[in-house]
Amino acid sequence: MENFKLEYKYIKGNYVTPDNVKVSLFARIFPSVYFYYRILTLILHGSKLARAGKYDLHQWMVSSFRALDIIEKTGIKVRIDGVENIQKTDKPAVFVANHMSTAETFLLPSIIVPFKPVTYVLKESLMKVPFFKDILNARDPIVVTRDNPREDFKIVMEKGVKHLNEGMSVIVFPQTTRTTSFYEKQFNSMGVKLAKKAGVPIIPIALKTDAWSNGKFIKDLGKIHTDRDMRFVIGEPIEIKGKGDEEHQMVIDFIKKHLTQWGVIVERNDGKMESN
Repeated sequence: MENFKLEYKYIKGNYVTPDNVKVSLFARIFPSVYFYYRILTLILHGSKLARAGKYDLHQWMVSSFRALDIIEKTGIKVRIDGVENIQKTDKPAVFVANHMSTAETFLLPSIIVPFKPVTYVLKESLMKVPFFKDILNARDPIVVTRDNPREDFKIVMEKGVKHLNEGMSVIVFPQTTRTTSFYEKQFNSMGVKLAKKAGVPIIPIALKTDAWSNGKFIKDLGKIHTDRDMRFVIGEPIEIKGKGDEEHQMVIDFIKKHLTQWGVIVERNDGKMESN
């Protein structure tokens, strides 16, 4: 791997890609080729460390910062707001986000891990991807099948509560699949239920990462669009009271608000569409 100086970019607050990031001529002409070559190199390096038992939480954060560096050097601008909200609770938290592309899987550790140890709820198919599975296994994720909702719920509640009780925060994507639009009916309340059972807050995250588009044949290998920015907004911690229905709607409203501002198509529960 090339020399890389780790910078804790978010410690002092929010983050916007600097204007002086150098994008090579090759990346400008062939952004997808450049991007996937760099990402593959990153995955292979991480896999090697993981198989050697050296892929700890710090290394995961370093890899995530490297992914941010690759995204920016491909020519994509990244903006992250609300980072200070992660620090507003001393407890571990359940981070609940919409799911648009593979990018958030790579980038969220760089945003959260400087402040809280964290892992993911992931679908089982990701644990079968060559080399990438080594990295994921090293971070002890909560793995669900997406085929049996009742069994998945049980797994998330049991292992998720265990992680949270041990101080490990959890990232949940309540949507059943990655999508560039937002469908409220598909956004389940698993994250809120997990937070309620563990007695921890939820922290909503709205994100727009369609610069890394989903592929037609292999979902992780879509076209890279350098004309699209990546956006992340982290909300304030929300304590769960009562059944959690109100807090679940607060998360949905937070995400919908920002997605609408960014021009993302949003479908409400009544079937009506919203867009800016």
